[in-house]
Amino acid sequence: MTGFLTDVDRPRSGAAPDPARDCPWQTARALARRAAGAPLPAHGVDLAAALGRTLAEPLAAVADLPGFDTSAMDGWAVAGPGPWRPAGRLLAGAAPQPLADGTAVEIATGAQLPPGATGVLRREHGRSDGGLLYGTVTPGQDVRPRGQECRSGEPLLPAGTRVTPAVLGLAAAAGHDRLTVHRRPTVELLLLGDELLESGVPGPGLVRDALGPLLPPWLAAAGAEITGRRRIGDDAGLLHEAVRQSTADLVVTTGGTAAGPADFLHGTLDAVGARLLVDGVAVRPGHPMLLAALPGGRHLVGLPGNPLAAAAGTLTLALPLLDALSGRPRPAPRTEPAAADLPGHPADTRLAPVVRTGHGVAALPFDGPAMLRGIARAEALAVVPPGGVPAGAPVELLEAP
Repeated sequence: MTGFLTDVDRPRSGAAPDPARDCPWQTARALARRAAGAPLPAHGVDLAAALGRTLAEPLAAVADLPGFDTSAMDGWAVAGPGPWRPAGRLLAGAAPQPLADGTAVEIATGAQLPPGATGVLRREHGRSDGGLLYGTVTPGQDVRPRGQECRSGEPLLPAGTRVTPAVLGLAAAAGHDRLTVHRRPTVELLLLGDELLESGVPGPGLVRDALGPLLPPWLAAAGAEITGRRRIGDDAGLLHEAVRQSTADLVVTTGGTAAGPADFLHGTLDAVGARLLVDGVAVRPGHPMLLAALPGGRHLVGLPGNPLAAAAGTLTLALPLLDALSGRPRPAPRTEPAAADLPGHPADTRLAPVVRTGHGVAALPFDGPAMLRGIARAEALAVVPPGGVPAGAPVELLEAP
């Protein structure tokens, strides 16, 4: 391709403006969020389609919850002081009749309390003798009063809340059929390299593709819609066309971010008119990751080809960008004490797979950039600053999606 520069040929200076090269890890994450700009547009969707998206406006109750006084227990709704004469049965969904003093009606959990009822006598606390019901009931006992959880119009959740199954349940209970959410960011995944196999036992010089199975579920769990997953060999022209033709909000590539003889990503970004925002991060593993702004307001995150390094790049650049596009606020840092010393890199941040113990988080073995054995057992990745973290000191944790 005429005028197409490989990464080996590409001049690494003189670009304007200069991207943040080898920037600190926290800075890279902040740049990824800032690059997103405003969240993606909002639209209304049915509850079933809202799972995993983000509320674009506060969720308020449409009705009181509960909408009427209800029984919190199986037993009898009673009126006035006992003993009471039982008179019928009341199930959930039935319209109750007024209850006269000295009478009781058998009632199911969730059924509407009859007008005139004093409270509910639990089944296990009631005693029948001579056709009468005996027990002790205080006013309002085992009754969920109307509006106990919320009143109509009351705000329930702020904008920026991720829609989980519990949020769907609350929205339905509060009277919603649809939710206003941000559009889901679209992601296309490009897996680069001649050496990758999708099945079978690899032969000499070949490796199984680990990132094809790993990344789509991670990105989807972060709220993305995966619109494509393509494997591209070590061909600069094919990579250029794939990036140029993609319409996804975010293109994620694996491999090709360094300066080797088959690393064509920097040349591709030059050719399509992209602007580098992050070109290397001071983090181990994952140092040669990058973030670029593509024409048309889209972005590309280039992940290293080594599996754990790619996982680190996803947590560093891709997920903060997706959070911002989805309209989610920056999460508050979570820290836990280190159960033992966590060794650090002399100059760079280190992301270490860890598990929780009774004394804090402990590092796992098999944490090399090409290894997945450690992260497969990990409960989180510890953000170990340069120089390490001594036993007992707090360390920031990143939860995997």
